[in-house]
Amino acid sequence: MVRYSLVSVNRTEDFTQPNLPLFAPHPNLGDGVNRDLAQSEIEGGVHLSRLPNGTILEIITENRCYWLEYRGRGRAMLSGHPQFCPQPVLVCIQGSTWGGSMLRAAFIGRGMRLEFRHPSFQTVVTSRIVEIREHRY
Repeated sequence: MVRYSLVSVNRTEDFTQPNLPLFAPHPNLGDGVNRDLAQSEIEGGVHLSRLPNGTILEIITENRCYWLEYRGRGRAMLSGHPQFCPQPVLVCIQGSTWGGSMLRAAFIGRGMRLEFRHPSFQTVVTSRIVEIREHRY
């Protein structure tokens, strides 16, 4: 039997290094974009660059539950969609979007949509992420 502990990702800081700076608005971005970026920090998420290889994430969207095993360098084994990934498939995680053309690269954020590159279906965007949980074995 596999045993694991469940850790809910409540804040972005759950996966960060200590003493990292807080969000600062970018002077070249509009107020709406800076507001969305700040909100993504408040709602929480995962910076892929701070995940160790082998990390298992359960990503619950409005429509599906995905399982992601991080493989490093933006690659992951992903499953949970009956058409795109009914069995684990190696994908490239692009990041998260608010539903438009702007992408927050290498970040999986609550309240955002996961965007990944599938080997057969090209770019896939999920429904809005409701919860992200790390599973530790």
